[in-house]
Amino acid sequence: MASTRISEQLPPMLDPTKAPVAFGNRALPRLSMELQDPDLYTRQRALAALCALVHNPERAYEAVEKGILERLKVLLKDKDSYVRTKTTEVIYLMVTHNVGRDAFLKYDMVGPLSELLNEPVDVCRINVHRALKMLAQFPAGATCIVGQGLVTQLVTKVPMEEEEIRAILLETLSCLVRVDAMPALHSDGVATLKEQLQSLSLPIRRAAASAMLGISVPTDGKQRVCDEGVLPILVDLLSDDDAEVWASAAGTIMNTAVITKGKYEALKAGAIPALLHLVQCEERAVCVNALRALTCLAEAPVARVELMEHLPLLRICLSHKEPIIQRAADTAIRVISWKP
Repeated sequence: MASTRISEQLPPMLDPTKAPVAFGNRALPRLSMELQDPDLYTRQRALAALCALVHNPERAYEAVEKGILERLKVLLKDKDSYVRTKTTEVIYLMVTHNVGRDAFLKYDMVGPLSELLNEPVDVCRINVHRALKMLAQFPAGATCIVGQGLVTQLVTKVPMEEEEIRAILLETLSCLVRVDAMPALHSDGVATLKEQLQSLSLPIRRAAASAMLGISVPTDGKQRVCDEGVLPILVDLLSDDDAEVWASAAGTIMNTAVITKGKYEALKAGAIPALLHLVQCEERAVCVNALRALTCLAEAPVARVELMEHLPLLRICLSHKEPIIQRAADTAIRVISWKP
């Protein structure tokens, strides 16, 4: 029989951790007010609701227009770890949208966010590094992070972080060193990346190899790769299980072999047989980098003598469907066949 008694239990589909969201255009203004509420529970529920909303790029745009980022900047310094964690989650979700990235730079959020690099809560730090990685993938964002002087701090953090965060951090660095490799070089970045190249974790090896490729572009970077004994490790990585690792390792050998010391260090490490093995790889980046690395090595007389025996293999690449591989093979053959 039906009863008039009202249950004290919440409806089954109502999430008690999220604040009730107002209808339509009133949703974000109300949440913006609740983010400033002195009551901790109110702030926590507002952040949980905001996380659900900003997945939508239209809502993210509206959040920017309503000044939510200014509220989030304050909440990054909140005493409550849950508030800080959810705040960084909202920020990460917003920078996945173009409007969020633009606003992130406009409101100078990099500095306040970087203050949480020493945050004791792992989930919070993961959100911070995800946001920085997403930002670093775009030229303006990478330039901003480098300009804030964060590269040194990020390099220092690499060996200290747990595996999941370390992989994200290394991916960020691989973007930043392409903007300016010098801060990472001055922070002993080559030695740090060398250690990560030997990790058992594929994501870490992949990200470290990509970062090493970028850091080896300047002349100082090439010299440090030689001095730190990185080339034997790179040669070993040419037989790794991952094609992205092959491409980055071959590219770093190519960059380093531009200088004389790099050529002979790579030859000493046995780079030629390993690179020849990759010449017919189906991955374009792997094949091109291997051919270009062989071209650089062939400038050394002893390497030309060894490579003369493998010209038939290189000539096969002349008929490849990719023009860039054809050109790389043609250049390699001309350098190898050159006689004084």
